[in-house]
Amino acid sequence: MDTRDSIIIPGEIVCGEIAIRDKLAHIKALLFDWDGIFNSGEKGQVPSTFNEVDSMGTNMLRFGYYLQHGENPKAVIVTGERNETAIQWAEREHFHDVYLKVKHKADVLESLEMEHGIRPHEILFVFDDIHDLSLAKEAGCSFLVPNSGARMFESYCRENRLCDYITKNSGGNNAIREISEVVLGMLGLFTKTVENRMTYSEVYNDYLQMRNLQKTKIRELKY
Repeated sequence: MDTRDSIIIPGEIVCGEIAIRDKLAHIKALLFDWDGIFNSGEKGQVPSTFNEVDSMGTNMLRFGYYLQHGENPKAVIVTGERNETAIQWAEREHFHDVYLKVKHKADVLESLEMEHGIRPHEILFVFDDIHDLSLAKEAGCSFLVPNSGARMFESYCRENRLCDYITKNSGGNNAIREISEVVLGMLGLFTKTVENRMTYSEVYNDYLQMRNLQKTKIRELKY
């Protein structure tokens, strides 16, 4: 761990700091729900959105794990809809997969193991609502992005240990960036990650070239 890292925890650690550090050390895949995570969850005539602060957060989180393991973690969007913005963003960021129209989120676990050799305990999952719980309870580490109108659900997740961390920031309001900084800080990788990115170091350039070779696969599970 880099002793220069001064960790700031804006949200709530549910499972205990030692436990979450241990879980984070074994992560090999980063899974994100889309609506309510990268945006506020509003639908209708308003196009789905994201912000660049969160985009940087995902990039730095992936780079941090690259520094730790020497390879890029699998990066995946899992959504119950077909969202063109999610697809375009994932392709721009060179995510590995986008799973669309997933009725039961835990269904992706079998596909991830078959495609990438990823086991549930190696997954960090970011979620926001009830339809995500089947996957959140199986993932190695789960981060809940809360909704101000769903406080009983937040309490339910807390009391039943269905999440390891609850963010202070909401979906579309830099919750992903918060998660990125908390994870990197806990792993003792924040300063190293920032300084390599700042100087565009050789190791960051190697990571970026490897990341940019990745072609995003759009998947729909068969039901």
